[in-house]
Amino acid sequence: GGMSWGAKQAGFEIIAGLDNDKNAIQTYRQNFGAQAGKCLDITSASPQTLMQEFGLKAGELELLVGGPPCQGFSKNVPRSQRNLDDPRNMLVKYFLEFAEVFQPKTIIMENVAEMKNGFGGAYTSEILERLELLGYNVKVEVLQSAGFGVPQRRKRAFVLANRLGFPISFPDATHAAQASDSLFSSQEAYVNVEEAIGDLPTLQHGEGNNVMSYSKPISSKFQQLMRQNATILHDHFARQLQETQVKRLESIVAGQGARDLPLELRPKSHYSGAYGRLSWDDLAPTITRWVFHPGSGRFSHPVDTRTITIREAARLQSFSDDFVFTGSYIQKSHQVGNAVPPLLMKAIAAIALEWLKSAYARENLVHSNVRVAPQNEMLVGAD
Repeated sequence: GGMSWGAKQAGFEIIAGLDNDKNAIQTYRQNFGAQAGKCLDITSASPQTLMQEFGLKAGELELLVGGPPCQGFSKNVPRSQRNLDDPRNMLVKYFLEFAEVFQPKTIIMENVAEMKNGFGGAYTSEILERLELLGYNVKVEVLQSAGFGVPQRRKRAFVLANRLGFPISFPDATHAAQASDSLFSSQEAYVNVEEAIGDLPTLQHGEGNNVMSYSKPISSKFQQLMRQNATILHDHFARQLQETQVKRLESIVAGQGARDLPLELRPKSHYSGAYGRLSWDDLAPTITRWVFHPGSGRFSHPVDTRTITIREAARLQSFSDDFVFTGSYIQKSHQVGNAVPPLLMKAIAAIALEWLKSAYARENLVHSNVRVAPQNEMLVGAD
C-alpha cells in the first residue's frame, strides 16, 4: 500500500488495489476501505471486466499505478540466475495490458533500479515502445528515496507517463546529504534515523505492544509529519531474540555489525550488514522483507538490544503512524519491506496531479461520472 498511501497524500482518491497476497489485501482494506482491496492474480484477471466493474470507460481513469514484483531483476539474485523470461518479470507485461485497456490519462510504475538497464534495457525498451504507441509521453528514471525525505537509502526505477501532451519531468529532490539554500534550489539535509524513530518508546527484545501510547515528545519535523494524524501507536513490539542473538547485539554499538563481533560470537558466514546496529546520525539501509531477523541485515536498534519494530521499519519507509498493518509479525514485515516509500510516491504523484489539473483547466473537461470526485479517481496495482 505504499504507492497508494503516497498517492492519497498527494490528493488522489483510491478506487481499488489489486494483489494476489491476501494478507496484503487485508492491510489495504484496513487503510483504504473494505471495498478497495481486491485479492486476485492479474495474470488471470480481465482488465475489461474490471473496468466495467469500476464503472469506467477507456480513457476515463486519471491514474494507473503499479509495482510489479521485481525478483527477476533484483541484484540479490546471482547474475547467473537472472533470466529475461523469468516468470517473475512477466507481471510487467500484464501491467502494460491493463494500461492498453484502461488507457489512463497518467501512469506511474515502479520497480527495482536494476530494471532500467537490466538485460540490456530490454524491458525498458518494451515499456517505452508500447506506451508510445498508445500516444503517451513516457520516461524512465531511477530516484533515490532519501532525496525526498525518506530516512533510508533506497533506489527505485519509475516509469512516468501521460497522454495529455505534457513533457515528462520527474520531481526534483527536496533533500541532500548536506542542506543547501541558494538562488536556484533549497534542500534540507537527509532525515537520519534519530529524526525518524527517536521519539518512539524505548524497548528491549520481547517488550512492547501492538497498541500503546507515545511516551516521548516530538523532536523533529519528520516525527511531526508521521504523528500528525495518529493518537495511538501501533506495532511497536520487539520480537523475542535467541540467547546468541542477544549476546551478539550486546557486544556491539551503533554503526557496528558482524565483522565487529568477538571471534567466538561471529557467524561463520553472513550477509553484508548482518547483526548491524543502525546509526542515529545516518540514513537506514534499504529496508527489506527480512527486517525482523538480525542476521539478515542492519536492522537492529542503535541502542536497545533488539531488532527494530514493525512501526520503526514503517517509519524508515515513511509510512505515517495512522497507517495500520494487519497479519502476523512476519507478514507485516514483508508488507513493509516490499512497499514503495509513500513520501517518494507522493512527490511523483503530485506531478501527475498537476498535469491533470492543467489539462482540465486547459480543455475545460467535465466528467459524467459523479459517484466520486472525478478528478481524483485512481486504480492502483499491486505494490
